[in-house]
Amino acid sequence: MQHFGLVEDCKLQDWSVIGSGGFGEIYKAKHKDLGMEVAIKLLHRDDGSSASLQEEAEFMQQGGSPYVVRVFGVYRGVPPGRWLSSQMGLVMELMERGSVESLLKRLRGPPPWPLAFRLAHQVALGMNFMHKLSPPLLHLDLKPSNVLLDHGFGAKITDFGLARLMRSISSVGGQGEGRGTLSYMPPEAFQTSYKATPASDSYSYAILLWSIITGREPYGDAKHCVIRLWVQDGDRPSLEGVNRAAVEGLGEIIDLMERCWDPSPQKRPSFHDCFPVAEKVFQLHSRGIHDAIHQVSKALDEKRAISPTPIPKGTALHTLSC
Repeated sequence: MQHFGLVEDCKLQDWSVIGSGGFGEIYKAKHKDLGMEVAIKLLHRDDGSSASLQEEAEFMQQGGSPYVVRVFGVYRGVPPGRWLSSQMGLVMELMERGSVESLLKRLRGPPPWPLAFRLAHQVALGMNFMHKLSPPLLHLDLKPSNVLLDHGFGAKITDFGLARLMRSISSVGGQGEGRGTLSYMPPEAFQTSYKATPASDSYSYAILLWSIITGREPYGDAKHCVIRLWVQDGDRPSLEGVNRAAVEGLGEIIDLMERCWDPSPQKRPSFHDCFPVAEKVFQLHSRGIHDAIHQVSKALDEKRAISPTPIPKGTALHTLSC
């Protein structure tokens, strides 16, 4: 595996906050050596996380797929703003349009069908690529916030903090380690004997598809304990109000989704079986992709003009020399 170089403060300038999550903050900065803007994913804590960050960087770079976010190095330094001590992070390709999660929230609904179907196809391609590595690489936390979007709303998969090579997977049922995000977890993940397989990612893909075509978060505001019971009892996000005949190919995507969230992991299709279905449906609508991108770009630009995103900007780093 490739080992990534250390990126220190003197290599970065013009920092600004662009997002946050349970792990920490995401900044945008200019990488002086590369001459381009990059994203820096910081952790809330620096408690010996260097090894895990190196591992995540290697996971993200291993595939070399156009549908996986590129990593340029591991960051260590003191970012501008409220930070007073050294932090660790990943220096990654900047994805200008955020995530599928943020897109759905800003649109307050699903994207136009051509874009929705292209997202489904690109995610399936990225996941198939990783599962075809030797040994296969599992993601184990596939969800809208981990599918990032470039300037043209092309999808790339990120955040392999829970990824594991299949040969190193051990039972994690008792401790909850490596389980992912509750609403996107397969029913078997709640069992003490759980051992992740490629079918675990197939299930998460199904819930991701549901979110893309409905524009909603699965299970709404239901409590975690209730979601666990529902999922284990065979309940899935509701398809009420989803018209299979609304657009050509939607029925095939829904059929694929229902096969991917089957209670039995053995019955779920692999991504090698998923991507041809998604590709076929996208091809039916590929001529409309440019209009769809223009429509979404215009809608987001109008929303930004009316109500600017309330994200605080970090102060620029003073000039350092290495």
